[in-house]
Amino acid sequence: MGVVLHLHEPLTTILGATSDDVGWQLQFVRGPHRTLLRENWSLRAAPAGGPAAAPPDPQSGWLPIASALPVAAALRERGEWSLDGPPTAFDAQDWWYRLRFDAPRAQRGEQIVLGFDGLATLAEVTLNGQPLFASDNMFVAHECDVGARLRPAGNELLIRCRALEPELARRRPRPRWRTPMVAHQQLRWFRTTLLGRTPGWSPPAPAVGPWRDVWLERRDRLHVDNLRTEAFVEGTTGVVRCRLEMPGAGGDAMHSVTLELERGGHVHVQRLSPCAAGQFAGELKVPNAALWWPHTHGEPCLYQAALRIRAADGSESRWELPAIGFRTVELDSAGGEFQLRVNGVPVFCRGACWTPLDAASLRSSAQACRDAVAQAGAAGMNMLRVAGTTVYEEDHFYDACDELGLLVWQEFMFASMDYPAGDPAFAASAVLEARQQLQRLHARPCLAVLCGNSEVQQQAAMWGAPREQWRSAFFEETLAQLCAEHAPSAPYWPSSAHGGAFPHQADAGTTSYYGVGAYLRPLHDARRSGLRFATECLAFANIPGERALERMPGGLATRVHHPAWKARSPRDLGAGWDFDDVRDHYLRTLFGVDPQQLRYADHERYLALGRMATGEAMAAAFAEWRRPASACRGALVLWLRDLWAGAGWGVVDESGAPKACYHYLKRALRPLAVLLTDEGGNGLAVHVINETAQDRQLELELIAWRDGDVQVARGELSLLAQARSARTLSCIDLLPHFMDLSYAYRFGPLPCDAVVVTLRDPLGVQLAQAFHFPGGLGAQPRIDVGLRASVSVTGERTAQLLIATDRLAQGVHIDIPGFEPEDDYFHLAPGAEAHVTLRGAAGAAPSGAVHAINSSRSTRVAPEPRPFVPEPSQVAPAGEIPAPRLA
Repeated sequence: MGVVLHLHEPLTTILGATSDDVGWQLQFVRGPHRTLLRENWSLRAAPAGGPAAAPPDPQSGWLPIASALPVAAALRERGEWSLDGPPTAFDAQDWWYRLRFDAPRAQRGEQIVLGFDGLATLAEVTLNGQPLFASDNMFVAHECDVGARLRPAGNELLIRCRALEPELARRRPRPRWRTPMVAHQQLRWFRTTLLGRTPGWSPPAPAVGPWRDVWLERRDRLHVDNLRTEAFVEGTTGVVRCRLEMPGAGGDAMHSVTLELERGGHVHVQRLSPCAAGQFAGELKVPNAALWWPHTHGEPCLYQAALRIRAADGSESRWELPAIGFRTVELDSAGGEFQLRVNGVPVFCRGACWTPLDAASLRSSAQACRDAVAQAGAAGMNMLRVAGTTVYEEDHFYDACDELGLLVWQEFMFASMDYPAGDPAFAASAVLEARQQLQRLHARPCLAVLCGNSEVQQQAAMWGAPREQWRSAFFEETLAQLCAEHAPSAPYWPSSAHGGAFPHQADAGTTSYYGVGAYLRPLHDARRSGLRFATECLAFANIPGERALERMPGGLATRVHHPAWKARSPRDLGAGWDFDDVRDHYLRTLFGVDPQQLRYADHERYLALGRMATGEAMAAAFAEWRRPASACRGALVLWLRDLWAGAGWGVVDESGAPKACYHYLKRALRPLAVLLTDEGGNGLAVHVINETAQDRQLELELIAWRDGDVQVARGELSLLAQARSARTLSCIDLLPHFMDLSYAYRFGPLPCDAVVVTLRDPLGVQLAQAFHFPGGLGAQPRIDVGLRASVSVTGERTAQLLIATDRLAQGVHIDIPGFEPEDDYFHLAPGAEAHVTLRGAAGAAPSGAVHAINSSRSTRVAPEPRPFVPEPSQVAPAGEIPAPRLA
C-alpha cells in the first residue's frame, strides 16, 4: 500500500517514480531504527498554479518553522496567525515545505525508507530535485525506498501542497443532493477532512501540509513487514494468530521468530513457523485468559505483546506491538434492534463524538490525549465516536482507549456528501485508504464498530433524493467486504444513520437524534421517540466557564448577541437559527423564564441558567434511555470537546475544562447509578443500575422536601443489586403511604417541591443521588439558603472543599480560579454537606466563591488551616446531619 494519485489519472502515474521506489505495503509497527524528521523545516507560500519543480525565487521567502505541521499550526507557532484574527484563505495558495537533512549512516545491506504518514491534500514530493510521488488523499500514508537517492549530507526534501480552491472551481458533475454544512459541494471529490471547511461549526483552519509524521527508517534483514495479529476467545482460552513477512529472511538467515505476551509477570511464548519464503505464522494460546471489558463493566485487561527475532548469526531484534486484549463484540441488528454485546454481555453504550485536541495541527501529545480519554471515562462514558467529519486519530488515541476501557465507534472519513464512488480513480483511492486504516486498527480491543460514513444516507433522504439513491454499493458492499476481510472481530455498519423506513428513523437501527435538541421537542420525546441508538445527540451551544469566555475575542465583555459570540455558535449554513436558540428554548422550558428578557436584565444569571439548562436536558434524556424498560441501547453526545473557545457543542471547552453539562453527565452515566423518571399517573419511578461485575448490597433512601427545608416524607429500602443488572421501583415502595410526588393528580397545592433519592453502601457512604422538582427548577424563591463553604489544602495541587447548606440549594457552582472541582453544578439537600476535591496548579491558594441559583447570597471561600466546623446551633452527632424542620 502507499500511493494514490490524481483523481483522473491511472494509479501507475507517479511523476516518474518506479514501482521499486514507492512502497505499497506499509508497516504500521514502528521499527527500531526509525527517526522522526522534526527539525530544520521551512515553509513558504506561492501563488496557486506555479511550476511544480520549485517555488518562485527558491532562495528567498522561506520561513523557519518548528516542525512539519499543517500551515495554520506552523504559522501559529511563529505568531503569524491565530483563530482570533482575520480568516486566512489557506486553500487559495500553494504552500511549499523544505527540509534539509543529512542521511543516516546505513549498514551494509540495509534499506533506507522515507515515510509520510499523511499529507494534506494535493501534494507533490521531490527529493534532491527528483520527483518521488504525488498524492491527492490526505488519509493515505506513503513509503519510498530512497537509499539510491540520498547524499551523505545536504539532502533537500520539497513538498508542494497545491491550492485546493482552483481544483474546486473545475467543472465536474453536480451532486445528486446538496450538503448544507459545506460551503463548496465539490469537496466530495477530494479525500480531505471537512474540519476547517464547514463554516457553521469548525474553525477556519483547513488542513494543508504534513499533518502526520515524516520519517526515515533503516531496515535490515530482520525487518518485519505486513504484520497481522488477530485476537479472539475460544471458551476460556485467549488465542492470538500472528502472521508476518520478512523479505530479508531468505535461505537459512533466520533462527527464530517468537511472539511473546506478558501480563502480571506471566509470559506466554509461541515460536512462529516458516510458511512460505520470508513468511512466518503461528497461533499462541493463553489458558484462562483475562478478558478485556469496557471500564463500566469490568477491567480492560491487556497483554503486552512483542516479537523477538533472532538471526542465524545470533543478532536479535525486538519489536514492541500494540497491546492485545481478548474480547468478543457482537451486534444484534435484527428487526430494527441495535444492541452491542461485549463478551456476551449487553452494553449500554454512552459517550461522545471525539474531536482533535488541536483544530489547527490535528495533533496531540500522548499524555494530553490520554488525559482527554480518561476525562471521558471519568464521566461514565464507555464509547467514543471518531466521526467521518473529522480525521483518523493517532495511534496513542487507540492506545489510551485500549488501556482505559473505552469502546471506539470508528467511521471512515466520509460525511453527508454524494461521493463519486463510480469514478475508478476515486474508488481506488478510497479502497486503499480503507485497507491502510484497517491494517492499522484491526487488532485493537477497543474497536467496537466500523462504520462506513457519517450521515450520507440521511442527507440524501432529507434532501429529497429518490430512495434508490440513499444507499451506495461502496458503503453497503465494498467497505463491508474489506472490513470482513481485514477486521472480522468488529461488526460493520453502513452509515451512522441507518435502518427503518428512512435512515434517520429514531426507533430502528441508528440515528442522529435531535428530538430533544435542534427539533425543540419536549423532554419526554426522549422516551416517546423509541430511540434505539443515537450515534450523535443532544447538541446545544453549551456555555463554557468564565476562563473560556475570557479567551474569546472581546473576552468577558462579549455578550451572547455580539457578532464575535455568534461567529462561534454552531449552526447549519443557511438556517435562520443557531444552537444558542436551541439552548434558550430549553432554558425557557425548564426554568419558566423568558431568555431574551433575562439576558436583557441580568446577563450573568442568563449564562448561569443557560449552563444548567443543557445539563438538565442531557441528564433527563439519559435517565429515560438508561431505565430498564427502555429500548435504547446507546447514545453519544455530539461532541466531547470544543474546537475553539466559545459556546460550542462540546461538554468540555477547547482547553479541556469541564462545562456544567459534563458534570450532569458524570452523575447520569456512572456504572452504579440511581435515576428518577416521571411516570405521570403512575408516580415517580426510581431506577437502580449496577453495570459492574460485582453484586452490591445497597441502601436506598427517599426524602421529600417542602418550602426549602421542611421534610414531609421519608423512606428507606435495603436491596441487593446483582452484577450487570438494573431494576425499577415505584418511589411509593419506599414510603408507608401514598404521596403525589410527581404532582400528577394536582389535588391542592404541591405536596413537595423536591424529591431526593440517595443510594448508599451499608456503611452509609453516598454512591449516587437523584433529584426531582415537581414544580420545576424555577419554582424555588431566591432567598438566603444558608450556603457555607470552607477549604483545606490537602496537597501540593489538591484541596478539599466542604459545602453545607441549611435549605435546599440548586445548581451549586464552585468558582475558584485556578482550580477544577471534581463535581460542580449539583443540587444539595437541606442540611446536607458536599465534600469536593479541587485540583489546581502547584502551590496555588484556593480562593473564590460558591453560588447557588436559588440563593440570594454567595459564600466566599478562602484557605483555612483547619476543617470547616458548623456553627454551634448546627452541630449534630458524629456521622449525622442537623435534624431538618419537620412538617
